[in-house]
Amino acid sequence: MSLLRDLINLDLSESTEKIIAEYIWIGGSGMDMRSKARTLPKPVTDPSKIPKWNYDGSSTGQAPGEDSEVILYPQAVFKDPFRRGNNILVMCDAYTPQGEPIANNNRHNAAKIFSHPDVVAEEPWNVIGEEMNVETLLKNKNLLKPRRKRVPKFSMEPKYGIEQEYTLLQKDTHWPLGWPVGGFPGPQGPYYCGTGGDKAFGRDIVDSHYKACLYAGINISGINGEVMPGQWEFQVGPAVGISAGDEVWVARYILERITEIAGCVLSFDPKPIKGDWNGAGAHTNYSTKSMRNDGGIDVIKKAIEKLSLRHKEHIAAYGEGNERRLTGRHETADINKFSWGVANRGASVRVGRDTEQNGKGYFEDRRPASNMDPYVVTSMIAETTILWKK
Repeated sequence: MSLLRDLINLDLSESTEKIIAEYIWIGGSGMDMRSKARTLPKPVTDPSKIPKWNYDGSSTGQAPGEDSEVILYPQAVFKDPFRRGNNILVMCDAYTPQGEPIANNNRHNAAKIFSHPDVVAEEPWNVIGEEMNVETLLKNKNLLKPRRKRVPKFSMEPKYGIEQEYTLLQKDTHWPLGWPVGGFPGPQGPYYCGTGGDKAFGRDIVDSHYKACLYAGINISGINGEVMPGQWEFQVGPAVGISAGDEVWVARYILERITEIAGCVLSFDPKPIKGDWNGAGAHTNYSTKSMRNDGGIDVIKKAIEKLSLRHKEHIAAYGEGNERRLTGRHETADINKFSWGVANRGASVRVGRDTEQNGKGYFEDRRPASNMDPYVVTSMIAETTILWKK
């Protein structure tokens, strides 16, 4: 085992300029992450300089057997926290050999929305968590700087952040980590941001993921234990435009790899356990340039009105099984009724207390499920609040 560990940790830069690139893409279910590796002749950080590749789409549910070739287009590059050195992770989207996006390539459509001049002009971005308000970000603009060279410094694309909740499960039983097999822990209350062996389960996995994302260049901004034991959250952002989706997907991939090593199972099910237990969501806090300016509260209210008028369309795109989570209980709104309120975590959309007092700021869309596609959610919010006309 010691020799195996030594081989895994080999520093290739000592003997060759060649690197390993792990190509990552989204499989046919829309949630399964696939990857495979190839050797590149030298270090590279620009996705446009990485060769396209192909895979067997009939084995991922994305192409028929008689015409199975699907083409991977490299879109974003991250440092590889597993192989380290100059090795990289490459987030890709998928196309037919004729250059058409395949059916579940949601990145392609999102990129078109983010490049629309009206969206670019409004500079939408997200605030992550209630502790980091708009005023803090405006005073510390370095927090908003993109971390990867592929995004130009002058970019005015939307900036997003997503609060990704997830549940760690025992591998053999698919029961939450730390729960007695076939039984239940004590009721919710002590677990949210809790500490101690009887309250926090899987912290080593969570901290490993946190550091691995920082190493990779993902703008992960925090982690915390959630209300249900065995459930955790990480936040990604602020991230620029389409890169919000890229970063969340790669953060998910890294977490999948870490749970693989740790011998447990990662679940993005929005309601993994029935009964009096919180579900898992992906809250999205959002604002535009107009919302952050004086009088922005009126712009926020108009945007929320637009969201209310397209409630059904958003719900349909916000994740499978969300009806099991959005019940009107456990800090959620009823899936069939749109609502909003100040500091109300039981509403569809929450406006922060700071935003109300300052008359400008941001709002939080609390409807997305933990298994949502971040390309879909981020672009749809921008489309509805900026481009859509009543």
